[in-house]
Amino acid sequence: MLSNSLVELDRAHLIHPVASYRGHEKAGVRVLRSARGATVTDGAGQQLLDGFAGLWCVNLGYGVESVVEAAAQQMRELSYATGYFSLGSEPAIRLAAELAERTPGDLDHVYFTLGGSDAVDSTVRFVRYYQRARGKPEKDQFISLEQGYHGSSTVGAGLTALPAFHAGFGLPYDWQHKIPSHYLYRNPVGSDPQAVIAASVAQLHAKVAEIGGPERVAAFYAEPIQGSGGVLVPPDGWMKAMREACRALDILFVADEVITGFGRTGPLFACADEGIVPDLMTVAKGLTSGYVPMGAVFMTNHVYDTIADGAGAAAVGHGYTYSAHPVSAAVGLEVLRLYEAGVLENGRTSGRRLMEGLASLADHPLVGDVRGRGMLAAVELVVDKAARTPLPAASEPARRIFDRAWANGLVIRAFGNGAIGFAPPLCATLAEIDAMVERTRRTLDQTLEDPDVRAAMA
Repeated sequence: MLSNSLVELDRAHLIHPVASYRGHEKAGVRVLRSARGATVTDGAGQQLLDGFAGLWCVNLGYGVESVVEAAAQQMRELSYATGYFSLGSEPAIRLAAELAERTPGDLDHVYFTLGGSDAVDSTVRFVRYYQRARGKPEKDQFISLEQGYHGSSTVGAGLTALPAFHAGFGLPYDWQHKIPSHYLYRNPVGSDPQAVIAASVAQLHAKVAEIGGPERVAAFYAEPIQGSGGVLVPPDGWMKAMREACRALDILFVADEVITGFGRTGPLFACADEGIVPDLMTVAKGLTSGYVPMGAVFMTNHVYDTIADGAGAAAVGHGYTYSAHPVSAAVGLEVLRLYEAGVLENGRTSGRRLMEGLASLADHPLVGDVRGRGMLAAVELVVDKAARTPLPAASEPARRIFDRAWANGLVIRAFGNGAIGFAPPLCATLAEIDAMVERTRRTLDQTLEDPDVRAAMA
């Protein structure tokens, strides 16, 4: 009775993110009741392995008591402190310092946000201020990647290059430009890593020239791995090459680590995989393991100093009520401690097992590509391996595969093209990883029996 009541209340009142409103009303909500470790329990009592860590974020796993206690203790002691008027709180100050010690290079300055979208939005404001402060206000054009995701704010959704985030919203803006993704599996230049890297660098140069030259372009945005675009992993050396191209063009390089940060790919930050130092870097999700909202923008010394010197005695007019929230910061400190006390290492071990397990699915008739790094992976499904033909859109692969995996006791991300995304909690055991792979295989076998899929394969 309670469950039915919740479904009806949800239909009547709760607007869900990135959903067909009428479609959701028809289908009804799936209520999650509780969770522990890498397992969630729904309103009907079914237990499922969470192969997606909520929304790429519950890196520690659910129900970690020391994190709950850190939040509760901070609420008792100081439930809120503004960062305005030069005020602050100890947890926020200490978290900023701890993070600055661990970020690549001289990304020593931290601006806290509520999540990833407003972190990206903040970078746009900081980049514009930076360019004006250095006397180059005409550098006001921004470039990102096709199939990239940089949040759902009004500005960030324009940097995002996924159709659903533009349709009906009047986006992107005319100062927001795109170049092709590195998407190895479907790259027109083929799958040779050096050819793909060279093509991306050339495409960046061509886009800059098209816009009006380096004197017009402010910044370039890239994810170390494109998450919501389908977990697209660039060739080794791609990030470094693009970072160097931006340096040569006098364009700020912004690394969006909202998904990849905090152990998702192995190291604390994915930029460490290639030893690069972006000019600005965004994080969220794993920063607090999803327990409370928080994101951050990291600035290198030269970006911070240029803004600070440009402002002089004037205030830099950018701020949020909940920036550097003491409860979120207290959680962030405990989450960081747990990462370094063993969770990161467990994630690396389980990440190797995940990639090995998914690779074992490569001979399945529906599997065209297996890709990933650490605890971030995807399996792309096709009906013709040679032609790399996606599953037919009419078969609604995103809905059907998600529903089928759910029935098999597994939460995954099902993309519209039939790809399946994985981002398990870093705490997942080897046995849990093996079970995720086995349930994925079962889901694929069931999908193989669908008449429309069979017909498309024939």
